Amino acid sequence: MITVPDGLAGYHAKFNGDAGRAWTAALPGLAARMLDHWRLRPTGPARHGMLALVLPVERADGSPAALKIRPRTPENAGEAPALRAWDGNGAVRLLAHDEDTGSLLLEALDPARSLNGVPDSHTACRLLTGLLGRLTAVPPPPGTRHLRDIAGAMVAEAPAALPRLTRDDDRRLLADCAAATRELLDEPGGALLHWDLHYENVLAPRPDADRGEPWLAIDPEPLVGDVGFDLLPALDNRFDPDEILPRFDLMTEALSLDRDRDRAKGWTLARVLQNGLWSIEDGDPTLPPDQTTIATTLMTHR
Repeated sequence: MITVPDGLAGYHAKFNGDAGRAWTAALPGLAARMLDHWRLRPTGPARHGMLALVLPVERADGSPAALKIRPRTPENAGEAPALRAWDGNGAVRLLAHDEDTGSLLLEALDPARSLNGVPDSHTACRLLTGLLGRLTAVPPPPGTRHLRDIAGAMVAEAPAALPRLTRDDDRRLLADCAAATRELLDEPGGALLHWDLHYENVLAPRPDADRGEPWLAIDPEPLVGDVGFDLLPALDNRFDPDEILPRFDLMTEALSLDRDRDRAKGWTLARVLQNGLWSIEDGDPTLPPDQTTIATTLMTHR
């Protein structure tokens, strides 16, 4: 029987209330069922993010793997189909998926080595961009959520959210982001996006793995849309105001988005809009400073 980490239980209680507490209460039993279902043996302490429990395990044949259990949400509903589509090319390999519970059995990676640990931020951004280019080149699986719907909902939500901000500058900036998003609604794009590709979501294979790839993406929240919508996580993770434009330029050039930089900027501002709306929904009266700095820098740069 596993012990639910306090941090994971706290996240679920904070963001999902009674439903979150009920899910974490049932988690030990669910984990036990999945261990038995796939004939797995735990080999170490559990890790977790905001929603998912990840348990290092050994399969019946002695090979290492990782059991990932998380509640189903609209954001992660397409994780298994996307991982199948990528088939281990630039992303963690999916070994098995339980449709009834949404549980995933994944190849074991090295949790101690992520792109966040690469000292030179330019190198880290270049490596992340290479992965992003590979992932977005794969045709999206049928049924994956579409940016068109999400962006339209954000634009519709913005007018009611703006008055909840206490600063005029924040209201103007978020309104500008909403306007930039509105202009792009008719051309939402068709690439398979990761949606959360930041430096901590790129891990190295285990040292004993014959993988042939130095870095692999994890934890996708798949979305079909314009590649420009996937740039922001590389800007606000390991945030440095002096690196906003150098990273943006590196990514747009490597991904051939520099031919229409205004479009790439627009979709990045759409991502700022999304983060701003989430912040307002959480009760924050001001926008996150890193988001305002990124938006202002991009809007004022020619």
